[in-house]
Amino acid sequence: MEKIKVCFTGGGTGGHIYPGLAVCDELRKICEKNQNQIEIYWLGNSCGMDKNLVENSFYSENQRSADYFVKIPSGKLRRYFSFKNFLDIFKIFSGFMVSFFALLKIKPSLLFSKGGFVSVPPCFSAKILKIPVFTHECDFTPGLATKLNSKCAENIFVSCKQTSDYFPDNLKSKIVVTGNPVRPSFYSASAKNGLEFLNIPENHEKPVLLVLGGSSGSLQINTLIEENISWLTERFIVVHQTGKNQVKIQNSDDYKAYQFIYAQMKDVIAASDIVLSRSGANSIWECSVCAKPMLLIPLSGSGTRGDQIENARFFETEGAAKVLYDGSVNSENLKSALSQMILKDNLQKYSENSKRLSSGEKPAEKIASLLYQKLFSHKEKKN
Repeated sequence: MEKIKVCFTGGGTGGHIYPGLAVCDELRKICEKNQNQIEIYWLGNSCGMDKNLVENSFYSENQRSADYFVKIPSGKLRRYFSFKNFLDIFKIFSGFMVSFFALLKIKPSLLFSKGGFVSVPPCFSAKILKIPVFTHECDFTPGLATKLNSKCAENIFVSCKQTSDYFPDNLKSKIVVTGNPVRPSFYSASAKNGLEFLNIPENHEKPVLLVLGGSSGSLQINTLIEENISWLTERFIVVHQTGKNQVKIQNSDDYKAYQFIYAQMKDVIAASDIVLSRSGANSIWECSVCAKPMLLIPLSGSGTRGDQIENARFFETEGAAKVLYDGSVNSENLKSALSQMILKDNLQKYSENSKRLSSGEKPAEKIASLLYQKLFSHKEKKN
């Protein structure tokens, strides 16, 4: 039986990797069901977290989500002047050359992009090699990488219907609303297992507040927690993923700090009553699948394009979250927001609205199904 070869690309942050891995797993499941053999390659950043995250994701006990990881040099596409832009031109060119010859050797049936700067050279290389390209945008507004990759794509998958308004008219016919892919394990997350991992008794009286700052952590959020730790631990059991920005708070029954939570994250979210977080698309959609009320503090300022602000505003408008925007991030507003959210009726309302946003067909299944159909429609055209 001929083996199907498929390439995935994306990286730089967990938000560009985890959703792609969810699609990998669902595509494997479909191929398994139809007795097709598949070989998946992931083209990711030669530096940073990409390789570690991809190689530590498993579809089953003995089968990784992606079979092979291909290292790609990656330059950053900045929207502001920086001398690093000149150096990164060479990295981007190098990334294009590595991508081109890797794809030429692999000869995949298609390339699926989850965005991030590293995905641009593979998408343009695939276009030149006449390999069908499909890209997904998880944020409410498309990033620069997606805008570039969309020029190469047969289809542009988006999480929200409103996102199509941010693409030019000549690309709108390519857009398919799929939702944001979330790892399959989140749909069966166990609050009981989460409490066991956190060493919190099942009959605990205080609600659990989970604090997240994205895959790299957040100095702003960590500082806010440090400044208000006495008030918080009087009312909550605080579970804090600190990232690399460590905090100077002693662990206790009411405060539990972790630098990074990976495999247990789904269960930890399920065990939480409120999630205080940045508003990266991956994290907030994972919380939505678990029906969690969210207090969001979007990343803002000159170093960001404002995607987290738009993501947060969307969830706020849908009644699934409260938001502290940049000028309102302070102790008084934090206490006020949490005091309102923890009221029983409010908590239930936020939870129901959060769950509603993730109801219906699972996005990873939908995207994998579309890719599987494309695999065979392109084969038929070649034959």
